[in-house]
Amino acid sequence: MLSSSLRRVAIIGGSRIPFCRSNTLYSDLSNLDMLTAAIDGLADKFDLADVEIGEVGAGAVISHSKDWNLAREAVLATRLSPLTSAYTLQMACGTSLQAALQLGAKIACGQIDSAIAAGSDTTSDAPIVFGRKFAKRLIKLANAKSMGERLAALKGFNPKELAPVAPGSGEPRTKMAMGEHCELMAKEWGISRIDQDRLAYNSHKKAAAAYDQGFFDDLIVPCAGVSRDNHLRADTTQAKLATLKPAFDRKSGKGTLTAGNSTPLTDGASSVLLASEDWAKARGLPIQAYLTYGKTAAVDFVAGEGLLMAPTVAVARLLQDTGLSLQDFDYYEIHEAFAAQVLCTLRAWESDKYCRERLGLAKALGSIDPDKLNVKGSSLAFGHPFAATGGRIVATLAKLLEQKGSGRGLISVCTAGGMGVVAVLERP
Repeated sequence: MLSSSLRRVAIIGGSRIPFCRSNTLYSDLSNLDMLTAAIDGLADKFDLADVEIGEVGAGAVISHSKDWNLAREAVLATRLSPLTSAYTLQMACGTSLQAALQLGAKIACGQIDSAIAAGSDTTSDAPIVFGRKFAKRLIKLANAKSMGERLAALKGFNPKELAPVAPGSGEPRTKMAMGEHCELMAKEWGISRIDQDRLAYNSHKKAAAAYDQGFFDDLIVPCAGVSRDNHLRADTTQAKLATLKPAFDRKSGKGTLTAGNSTPLTDGASSVLLASEDWAKARGLPIQAYLTYGKTAAVDFVAGEGLLMAPTVAVARLLQDTGLSLQDFDYYEIHEAFAAQVLCTLRAWESDKYCRERLGLAKALGSIDPDKLNVKGSSLAFGHPFAATGGRIVATLAKLLEQKGSGRGLISVCTAGGMGVVAVLERP
């Protein structure tokens, strides 16, 4: 039967494994290994062993064909009840945040009472495959019924067909890397190298301080002997960052994106427990915050819009829907794919021209208080395992709101393909 009222979606808390630069400490782990560890961390934290969760939604951006049922396989490998159903999804860097929004909608509608949103990614265990020509040859060989058919399948074979094809993170329609697209954005919006390095420096410093304060003690579970994100540089300085060479525009003399103000390829996994208020109360679980709204949007980057500017559109629409202003938040968690991308987003919201012409608004959305931005550090410090970043951010913001006692936070995540996923978390 249809319900005339929606239930509040509670965020109970999150758990993730430390994030590590690719091809370092997690080089022998798979997405399944890491996702299992993150969900098991959640099971241990909230006493979920043998508990049937309403549904698990999880995914990975870089995955093997064998991981077609990744979320369900992870559930079966954890301490959760094997009766827990799960589905695999993928929305690039917005994967685990999108999972939280999808599952939250089911909780709000009364379809399920509890859920886990999660994500995992690794480029250490990248799916390296054969080219299309040799793959088709192997299929013909496998289906051959006679020696003649086997020989026919191998006819014309060239050793060059054995050259492996590695996955690429560039945009298929533009043949450009995300960093190259972001360089164009930085030039369009006049984002300086100094400002980018300053934002990266602050991200590392805030993250290091959060570790020292014990903020992450109950958010991170050890994995493979690792207990701390290994990309974090507590000793970095703006002077050190200034010595790095451009990573994407190396020829024009005007490149500003470097390895220091861009996120590295990263391995890791995260998970978040969502529930109805009744389910949480029945299990004696305190509620950290509520997931109250979400929005997605896309931009036409092929036609020239900034690849990572979709969150500017999604946030504007979210604010119109909710009646909130951009200044009505106590915290802003803006995923730092690149320092330049964060700064472009902020500058766009401050631009009367952009807000009128692109967002259809009467005036600029305005500025935010920089002291409320990524207060415990973000992706430039922790790294960015694509599908896991949303879960990390939701868990961080929920805990911040719990510690504050009340308030509201905005999450903004840009993704490959010119998309954005945004959400609001609140604690009354």
